[in-house]
Amino acid sequence: MSTPLKRILLLLVAGALFLLAAWSSYQVFNYSSQSAEIKADYSEVNSITFGILSVNTWRDHLTKMVLNRIDDFEFTEAQEDTLVLQVAGILNSAVNKADNLMDKKQKGIKAKLTKFAVRTFVDKEKIRAMVPVFAQTMVNEIQKPENKDALKHVIKSKLQEYSDMTHADSDASLKVDSLFTKYEVKDLAEFNKKTAGRLVELEAQTYNYTYILLGIILVFLMLWWLLRNQKPLHTPLFIISVLVSLVVLFAGITAPMIEIDARFQQVNFMLIGEKIAFNDQVIFFQSKSILDVIEILFGTGKVDSVLVGILILVFSIIFPISKLISTQIYLAGNKTTRKNKVLKFFAFKSGKWSMADVYVIAIFMAYIGFQGILDHQLSRLNMETESLVSISTNNTSLQPGFIIFVGFVLYSLLLSMILLRITAKEKKHPFKLKGTTSP
Repeated sequence: MSTPLKRILLLLVAGALFLLAAWSSYQVFNYSSQSAEIKADYSEVNSITFGILSVNTWRDHLTKMVLNRIDDFEFTEAQEDTLVLQVAGILNSAVNKADNLMDKKQKGIKAKLTKFAVRTFVDKEKIRAMVPVFAQTMVNEIQKPENKDALKHVIKSKLQEYSDMTHADSDASLKVDSLFTKYEVKDLAEFNKKTAGRLVELEAQTYNYTYILLGIILVFLMLWWLLRNQKPLHTPLFIISVLVSLVVLFAGITAPMIEIDARFQQVNFMLIGEKIAFNDQVIFFQSKSILDVIEILFGTGKVDSVLVGILILVFSIIFPISKLISTQIYLAGNKTTRKNKVLKFFAFKSGKWSMADVYVIAIFMAYIGFQGILDHQLSRLNMETESLVSISTNNTSLQPGFIIFVGFVLYSLLLSMILLRITAKEKKHPFKLKGTTSP
């Protein structure tokens, strides 16, 4: 096969792989952005602020519990006897008060006649003797179904009135309601079910395209191995390899790299005979990409944070991009262009200044650190007694952005080695391109 034909075939294959890599990179960005948004909304709605620490939630639980207790209320024998004694005491007090009123000096003929009639025809002691009977009769009337229901209705209405007077910040409630509207759900259970299903789909798609990107990197490395002796094909293959590296870098810096998620998986306990359950109460959640971290650091307005943001921006984004572009210009440039010191620095010497690989290690160590700290701290919240069960969980995990960025770092290092070989002197490196000169 002639060299021009090989070059055309290489451009078709490598070009198709580049387009697939670009599409995959965009899909990783798209799906991971959607996933991060849903996770942020989920952590907001299921935050302990709106759950176990919410005034509204506790108000609803307590109101429901007391209303249930009112519906189930029945007098025991001891309670009935106590109530009879209380009613009897009230009746005796009423009799005594009436007697005291009659003992007072009455004015007017009608009042005096009334006092005379009461003293003549009413036996005070007989009334006192009948007080226990009257008290029992009143308690029996109270326990009749229609009277008991009426009494319960009065108590429940008053309780509901007090419940309505108890509420938390209305802005917080409006925020949750707005998220329910956003996802077209009516309550928390429906929200959690819908978001959980959507997250499974998005994460599956994100990882699928992540593996496609990594697979394309491996294919290009295989092409370099297979075409290591095809010197005329090195230049177009290297150009497309660098373009692939750039789209991989885009996915690596825009997709979340680490996700910190600490939550109460389950908190169950008994209160007033009722079981109260709080599930998936999010204590802390953060999911950030490199660009997100830089944006947050710049947004603080603090000198030290901005300085760290600049360092991350320069060494993890600007340096790698400058290096890749410089290698392209160096490889395609003439002898005069290749003598440019800035170009040679970025093409061959910027690797030791770039902290992309250090940043990856820092992210990994941060993951290990957060994992250990959260596991240790959350383990103290786990408890199980007869009346209380508390299970905390740490869902901190590395995300596709970390995997892709690691792939980019390794791939860019290999491309630097390849550039050194294909631009080296022929007597030292047999893979030297025709028409090229060493730096």
